[in-house]
Amino acid sequence: MATATATPPLLSGLARCLVDAGLLTEEAAGQHQEQARRQQIPLSTYLVANKVLAPLEIARTASQQFGVPLFDLNAMDMAQAPIDLVSDKLIQKHHVLPLFRRGNHLFVAVSDPTNFQGLDEIKFHTGLNTETVVVEEDKLAKAIDVALEAADSSMQDLLDEDLDNLQVTNEEEETAAVSISESELEDAPIVRFVNKVLLDSIKKGASDIHLEPYEKSFRIRLRIDGILHEVASPPPSLATRIISRIKVMSRMDIAERRLPQDGRIKMKLSRNKAIDFRVNTCPTLFGEKVVLRLLDPTSAQIGIDKLGFEPDQQELFLKAIHKPYGMILVTGPTGSGKTVTLYTALNILNTPDRNISTAEDPVEITVPGINQVNVHPKAGLTFAEALRAFLRQDPDIIMVGEIRDLETAEIAVKAAQTGHMVLSTLHTNDAPQTLNRLAQMGVPPFNIASSINLILAQRLARRLCQYCKQEARLPPEVLVQAGFREDELDDLVLFSANPEGCDHCTKGYKGRVGIYQVMPISPPIQRLIIEGANAMQLADQARQEGINDLRASGLNKVREGITTLEEIDRVTQE
Repeated sequence: MATATATPPLLSGLARCLVDAGLLTEEAAGQHQEQARRQQIPLSTYLVANKVLAPLEIARTASQQFGVPLFDLNAMDMAQAPIDLVSDKLIQKHHVLPLFRRGNHLFVAVSDPTNFQGLDEIKFHTGLNTETVVVEEDKLAKAIDVALEAADSSMQDLLDEDLDNLQVTNEEEETAAVSISESELEDAPIVRFVNKVLLDSIKKGASDIHLEPYEKSFRIRLRIDGILHEVASPPPSLATRIISRIKVMSRMDIAERRLPQDGRIKMKLSRNKAIDFRVNTCPTLFGEKVVLRLLDPTSAQIGIDKLGFEPDQQELFLKAIHKPYGMILVTGPTGSGKTVTLYTALNILNTPDRNISTAEDPVEITVPGINQVNVHPKAGLTFAEALRAFLRQDPDIIMVGEIRDLETAEIAVKAAQTGHMVLSTLHTNDAPQTLNRLAQMGVPPFNIASSINLILAQRLARRLCQYCKQEARLPPEVLVQAGFREDELDDLVLFSANPEGCDHCTKGYKGRVGIYQVMPISPPIQRLIIEGANAMQLADQARQEGINDLRASGLNKVREGITTLEEIDRVTQE
């Protein structure tokens, strides 16, 4: 006997509560619940992020329906919260926050009181009885961010005397801490200086550290939000000793100064936070230049909502990655955030029922549950060879760090056509040019059209500091020339960066946001590919289908006050 009410039993917890309260229809609640499950976030987080319901509305309803007290987090001093009773991992995993302890009772703030698994896990780990308190989702998310930042204050509060004792290890020898007792280098001031440079780079949110020796100078620069800033200029006589110290820390051969070398450093900042540095040396005319790339594992776990996608772009991207097979290509120059975008997708797809393998050069971010391979061309382990091996290991999802040659491209295309989801990157300027680049490599147009589901081009633009940004007044003709419509100029409010900056930013900018061109391969675009259309024809068709190019997406960020017109001009090169 067919049941006409198959959907309602699938609704559970908060979704069922909101339907019973008349705030959502059963169909809408089911869709939202499924989307939240796919994105691996709580339903309350999804509803608030997508502006389906107001945070207070959800909290009041949950409080009334489940008989749980409603609490305003603004009324509490979070510095008094017993954060140390619950690990950071559990707080992030279950989206909860311990508020206060009374005897053997721990009161825990939640936005979804039906998260029984999280409450049971906290009870097990703390040995305390958990009592639920409902709070507003937006306030909870903010309080968790503040609490976790405070938990890592050991990094921020390191005193000078602590610089000697930072836990710095080599990835291959986790147990071998590098300290000032190293026989190769017994210079305590140099040790302290190098540790301070590493620590300052983390505090300032740098992505790279450059140590550059010249004939009569030696400078240290940090790349912050994509721009290099000089932060120190030690005496040139110290250059060799400073660089030798870094080579010792990363287990390089300090006697070899004529050839490039690669190494890795791990710095432990607190019990729950560690930063990896990928180190590379390159012999120059006046000594070895050293570049350290900061690899923060949390950078790939920021969540899709914080990447900078516009709502329709995010929907297209999520729809594409959940297809059972096909190829998704992410394109853009070095440093445009392609790796973070790919790993955000992999984190969403990383479930126990999927076999995920990646081939990278090198692996920058390690993720539990994903089989990651470092390609080694000199040893014969190329992207193509790794792909061949993956296809013999019953894969569901394959990620190839970069498609560099025809051999890799052909294997990736065949994998996408034979029931596998393939994610990869390519170095082109925008999405339409990616299709031409594959054709130039020698991939037949029919294979391109039948294997690729979506191409995503991206750039990273600096975010305006919300504390010191200034309103900008530009002539109408400049705005029209930049790409704004004449009919929107009267209501258009633009902002510029404060060149002096403030305590919260670097010269008026803080952090970066993604700018995207998300182009699904529609039937009309497939026909153009098979007909051998050029990039301009493909771009025209994408525009007719309502696909924003990078410039248009960037201007939307300017309209929203997220960044400046100057920054969009810089990253879109127009």
